[in-house]
Amino acid sequence: MNFALTDEQRMLADTLARFVAEQYPFAARERIASSPEGFDRDMWRRFGELGAIGALFAPEHGGFGGTGDDITVVFEHLGRGLVVEPFVGALVAGHAIALAGTDAQKASLQPLIEGETVATFAHGEPDSRYEWARVATTAERTANGWRLNGTKAVVHAGEAADHVLVSARTSGAIDNEHGISLFWVPRETPGLAWRGYPLIDGGRGAELFLRDAALPAHALIGTRDEGFATLEAALGRGVLALSAQGLGAMETAFAATLEYLRTRRQFGVPIGSFQALQHRMADLAIDLEQSRSAVINAAAALDAPRLARERALSAAKYTIGQIASRLSREAVQLHGGIGMTWELPLAHYAKRLVMIDHELGDEDHHLARYIALGRASRGETDANAATTR
Repeated sequence: MNFALTDEQRMLADTLARFVAEQYPFAARERIASSPEGFDRDMWRRFGELGAIGALFAPEHGGFGGTGDDITVVFEHLGRGLVVEPFVGALVAGHAIALAGTDAQKASLQPLIEGETVATFAHGEPDSRYEWARVATTAERTANGWRLNGTKAVVHAGEAADHVLVSARTSGAIDNEHGISLFWVPRETPGLAWRGYPLIDGGRGAELFLRDAALPAHALIGTRDEGFATLEAALGRGVLALSAQGLGAMETAFAATLEYLRTRRQFGVPIGSFQALQHRMADLAIDLEQSRSAVINAAAALDAPRLARERALSAAKYTIGQIASRLSREAVQLHGGIGMTWELPLAHYAKRLVMIDHELGDEDHHLARYIALGRASRGETDANAATTR
């Protein structure tokens, strides 16, 4: 299998690296992250002009990429710069529309790709506990369309979004995959209310309250009750994006720690010359290679059959979550007291890595999911073998 990037992907990587380094320094990032909207709309448009959003979507949907490698390239560089613009929301919501949306709904992708609009997704709920099929928000059919009721938790950039991908239950038990439907909800929808707040790692999140929110019939994405497959595929791209973002953040934190060990002197020599610290950095370097391998594997499996795809994605998210936690602790400890200061970017990388672990399922959740998917895969293989016999 060829893991090399194409010429276009290398050019995009080089362009993004230069843009983030020159236009998104840490001071600018902190100003943007603490702003009232939690991101910069002008910067969002500039990312669109750069092609960073378009790289997340296939040519037939107005982009020029859309593969696992394209997603990885973009988010790895976003992770290196701790970029807070709403890329994950655009990817997940946009991919759901690309997969199952009507022509009218797909028309909203072009302004999103150009950075002119903002989209996000509202799926997690206060009691969902990372379980993607657990949806308590309800959608009832009315004479004029749909009526939605429920609450969605930690919706990134929710207050600023022009459209929100909302999951709701139209039939079945609260944790049943069948019976979930998806809706494309404009921000001006009656019955929609937001409660925003700053996030610990920068940017803003919000709780979404749906109180008899009235939607027209054409707000439904795809087929009623059959939205879970679309949702799972879209969230899977979000998992890959977060894993790649975590990889980029870890590489930056590792490089900063290595540089500190080379320049910080104690007893007349750089502390990086102490063998005990060299061993710790060597372990982290091995961990980073393991993380990169897991992300590459997940990117390669993005278009594979469902079980193989989801298993590779959960493996990557588990690996990133586990290693990011260890690398963050080690990097802060190796810096000593200065590693805890607000002024040092390292502390912000550590916070972002902790929060990446908790987005779309933490390491415990994805380890359990990986095991369950493995059992399902073996059961499917056994069933196929029995059929051929």
